[in-house]
Amino acid sequence: MQFSKELTALAAQAEAALAGRFAEIDEVAFANTGRVMDAFRANRVSDAMFQSSSGYGYNDKGRETLDCIFAGLMGTEAAFVRHTIASGTHALTIGLFGLLRPGDILYSVAGKPYDTLEEVIGISGGSGNGSLADFGISYRMTELTADGDFRTAEILETLKAEPKIKVVFIQRSKGYLNRKTLSVETIGKLIAAVRTVRNDVFVVVDNCYGEFVETREPGHVGADLLIGSLIKNPGGGMAECGAYLAGTARAVELASYRLTSVGVGTEQGATLGQNKALYKGLFYAPHTVAQALKTALFAAYVFEKLGYAVEPKWDEPRYDIIQTVQTGSAEGLCAFCRGIQKGSPVDAFVTPEPWDMPGYADRVIMAAGGFTQGSSIELSADGPLRAPFTAFFQGGLTYESGKLGILSAAAEMLTLQS
Repeated sequence: MQFSKELTALAAQAEAALAGRFAEIDEVAFANTGRVMDAFRANRVSDAMFQSSSGYGYNDKGRETLDCIFAGLMGTEAAFVRHTIASGTHALTIGLFGLLRPGDILYSVAGKPYDTLEEVIGISGGSGNGSLADFGISYRMTELTADGDFRTAEILETLKAEPKIKVVFIQRSKGYLNRKTLSVETIGKLIAAVRTVRNDVFVVVDNCYGEFVETREPGHVGADLLIGSLIKNPGGGMAECGAYLAGTARAVELASYRLTSVGVGTEQGATLGQNKALYKGLFYAPHTVAQALKTALFAAYVFEKLGYAVEPKWDEPRYDIIQTVQTGSAEGLCAFCRGIQKGSPVDAFVTPEPWDMPGYADRVIMAAGGFTQGSSIELSADGPLRAPFTAFFQGGLTYESGKLGILSAAAEMLTLQS
């Protein structure tokens, strides 16, 4: 891959400016790797735990131990980790249906959730499809402030006025919204405020894209249930499928009854040879997340210097692996994704095109040249074809490959400008 002298010089300028930020990321990765290794030692991880189970999967020691490890790392009482969960959206669906009952209210306090949850909730998709709305579960929402913070006073008043609110839902990352990602500290303050008026609600956090970016997770600050995908941060690029749910013993138990069946919960679940990949991916995860964060910082610097609005900026705090670039046009968004695809290790010869992807309200373009389909801890970019035509970029198993992908996207955008 060859780039212009101008782009090469900009890359050198970026890395010089980012040296201090990269060092900070490495410190967090070192601390989180220590936490993972401590958890492995405390739970006496051995080669025997990588063995496969079949059928019902009873007494699978590897599966049971991995559940305990995730619970400890997420700051919670319990957890379950399953390769059979198809996606983050599937995991969120399991959690929400596990906790909510007819007549309850789901209350989203960080604005509209990710697009793929709209049909799950019943915001879109019509009736009769088995959404939460079809089961008599209502939905309320409070937007974040213009500064990207919770409207705490409004949230507390709503909780007082609506006794049927059962789940307070927080999406940590921005999803397809042009807003800031929420820090663990910010989430913790909101949870503490909620507890001053209601102790009978479950606080559920969509933790996707945020794991191991900080040295604490929302479970450490009182969240009742955390949910995330293994083909994002905690799978470390090794897990080929799956997700986790971690939280209080009661919340995890209720969610597990939707995973399998009431009375069975986490006792079943054949691992079918997947244990080793999940353990190895978790071991790699802090380092892999650090590589993705460095890639995101590099992207923020380069595209800001090229004149594009980015969020977060390269010198701002960062609480997930997602980087946004406002391309300003459908052509710009498509060019960005073409560049990412060209700079990927797999399917670099493919040209991504917008399409009507199931679960999304708008046509979406996706660049995903990864080893695992849909893996967003790998180099990937996507975005809905709607103004301001924002590219949502994330991942990079190694910084070096991520840097090449970003330079490829920048080259494609410069070609479009000329």
